[in-house]
Amino acid sequence: MKEFELKYGCNPNQKPSRIFMNNGAELPIEILSGRPGYINFLDAFNSWQLVKELKEALGLPAATSFKHVSPTSAAVGIPLSDKLKKACFVDDVEGLDESPLACAYARARGTDRMCSFGDWVALSDVCDVTTAKMIKREVSDGVIAPGYEPEALEILKTKRKGNYNIVKIDPDYVPEVTEHKQVFGITFEQGRNNFEINRELLSNVVTANKDIPEDALRDLIVALITLKYTQSNSVCYAVDGQAIGVGAGQQSRIHCTRLAGTKADTWFLRQHEKVLNLPFKEDIGRPDRDNVIDGYINKNEEDVTADGNWEKYFTRKPEPFTAEEMREYLDGIDGVALGSDAFFPFADNIDRAKKSGVKYIAEPGGSIRDDIVIERCNDYNIAMAFTGMRLFHH
Repeated sequence: MKEFELKYGCNPNQKPSRIFMNNGAELPIEILSGRPGYINFLDAFNSWQLVKELKEALGLPAATSFKHVSPTSAAVGIPLSDKLKKACFVDDVEGLDESPLACAYARARGTDRMCSFGDWVALSDVCDVTTAKMIKREVSDGVIAPGYEPEALEILKTKRKGNYNIVKIDPDYVPEVTEHKQVFGITFEQGRNNFEINRELLSNVVTANKDIPEDALRDLIVALITLKYTQSNSVCYAVDGQAIGVGAGQQSRIHCTRLAGTKADTWFLRQHEKVLNLPFKEDIGRPDRDNVIDGYINKNEEDVTADGNWEKYFTRKPEPFTAEEMREYLDGIDGVALGSDAFFPFADNIDRAKKSGVKYIAEPGGSIRDDIVIERCNDYNIAMAFTGMRLFHH
């Protein structure tokens, strides 16, 4: 297939629309089901690069959940604790522990379930049956992977009345070194960002605390590769082999750090006993549970524990989750990794990161205030590495 005609571009009025290879070559994909759209393919090709690089960097199966050309999360295939399985709504999945790919997907999809609603999934490895069964029950637009086990493919083909978007990509495809895009009829050209993110990149530790253990190095790599495919400005918190809070596309870096930190806090608080034991009615679906849990934690528009509200969701009135309880719980969190796609210009980013348990940081460095940022890290005994490499993505 040399080209694929799309229904429309970013919006229904943007026609005609297609994907094709400028050099006339065959597209490196097969569409096994559905008819992906313009934004679907933007998500697919960006997300595939992310999981491919994670697998190459860490040697573990990887998965990511994408929405609007940025990852909600990304993760590698590390087994989940019983508490985390419950928080991610996968405690009922048979065979989960035996499938590293399914573990990666469970983590990526379970991190920020509200943002992952209607996502695009990317898998670094051939999709197995366990992973396919998990994808089938989530609200999702499509999936890209290097292949699918026959039974897994049949499972996915039943999704969305047979119209679920399933894309197979050639894992050996290598794009040209120069890429182009058009804006306002003007062509931009640049070399592809083939910069390799690995442990060596984290060797320049500039703080008094020089100790970055192996698991933290892994988490920093997860954060940085995630940022490489996140709309900038962006900041990513990571722990236990997964991105737990992504702040994308903010004009101010502190707003990135706050947004990502709030998401990381929500991820941690989902594992609090009060949240895990919320007495949901049996007929409350998974997406509605996500919304209610987010309201319970973040006190959104509706107080889900108020009289007249709790009866819609719960079999009994839950105890309120107080700000003091949340702060006490979060103060016990430590060992979180944080990556930034560009330097921190002010120490307030470090103050906010510390509130979410950050112990390890990787950022390019190069600010005229680097000394102030380093000093604040030293105040908190945070280890910070300067990578020397900016990771903007637009």
